[in-house]
Amino acid sequence: MSTVPVMPNIPVMVPWLGEEEAEAAAEAVRSGWVAQGPRVAEFERAFAAHLGVPHAVAVSSCTTALHLALIGAGVGPGDEVLVPSLSFIATASAATYLGATPVFADVDPASGNLTAETVQPLLTDRTKAVIAVDQGGVPVDLDAIEALARPRGIAVVEDAACAAGATLRGRPAGAGAGIAAYSFHPRKLLTTGEGGMVTCQDGELAARLRRLREHGMSVSAADRHAGGGAAVLETYDEIGFNYRMTDIQAAIGLVQLRKLPELVRRRRELADRYRRLLGPLGERLVADPEHGTGNYQSCWLLLPDGAPDRAEVLERLAAAGISARRGIMAAHLEAPYKGAERVPLPATELLTRRSLILPLHHSLTEEQQDRVVAALRSAVE
Repeated sequence: MSTVPVMPNIPVMVPWLGEEEAEAAAEAVRSGWVAQGPRVAEFERAFAAHLGVPHAVAVSSCTTALHLALIGAGVGPGDEVLVPSLSFIATASAATYLGATPVFADVDPASGNLTAETVQPLLTDRTKAVIAVDQGGVPVDLDAIEALARPRGIAVVEDAACAAGATLRGRPAGAGAGIAAYSFHPRKLLTTGEGGMVTCQDGELAARLRRLREHGMSVSAADRHAGGGAAVLETYDEIGFNYRMTDIQAAIGLVQLRKLPELVRRRRELADRYRRLLGPLGERLVADPEHGTGNYQSCWLLLPDGAPDRAEVLERLAAAGISARRGIMAAHLEAPYKGAERVPLPATELLTRRSLILPLHHSLTEEQQDRVVAALRSAVE
């Protein structure tokens, strides 16, 4: 009796973690300092140096990074924060946390990002900030949006959650932002398990964000410890939060940061191969914009006209052992924001309805790519 061999599933994403990260984490544990401490400070310095920015503040997630960034921008109740709906819901939620109203703008259908043309009509006297997202690792044209916002006194926060390793006009994405937020979730290229980073140009703002991430404490726990036996009494001058990163996470992050160039190189190589293989099928794979290069954190494509419903395509891929995902969500279609007054968002609704994310990670082989393409061809045709 013969059996048909079962092909292993191909995951949509696998973080590139190995013995070096395990040893770095173990060394942090052996040191006895596992909470926010010297490795967090080292990771902040290394990340800031990588970007070429003066300040980086490590936090517990990109969501908390966005929350602190909007506080730093002075956002509060009654304000409007212009955001893309085509983004993970945390982008809009960060404004909602502060009692502000997220105002949804449409995106460029090629990049999935806000543009000056989609932002400009929605700016009002109540607009306090714009959150410009580097969607899926494609760099947003921050300069064009800044040129609109700056003369009006509107802050621009770059949601660079997906953007580590992407570039904008030859510089790392986020490097030119007044304030930017990054994610180190396992779906991102650079991961610490969970975690995030706020980068900024202003030293006083960075100092305030460091206090806010630690309950508003005037003297950090690490600084108190460094004082030795001397009594160092902290004060709490404003309400803060517990948004700290641990030294274990930072130790992993330092290793991951050294791997980032190779991660980007490999993902771009695999994305180019997808593009060559998928060209005859008519799908449009996300590509670099004129103003920069993406890191392919998400390798998404738009299904062609005449293709089956996206849910059906995903089911067929799953049956073939391919773990694809729906494209980027649209926050305005979710319960917390559904029914809110908004302008039409045709590009957003097309992308969220007809796009899907293909498997792409450092360990993906050409044989696995061939399987993905064959299964997609069968599912679409």
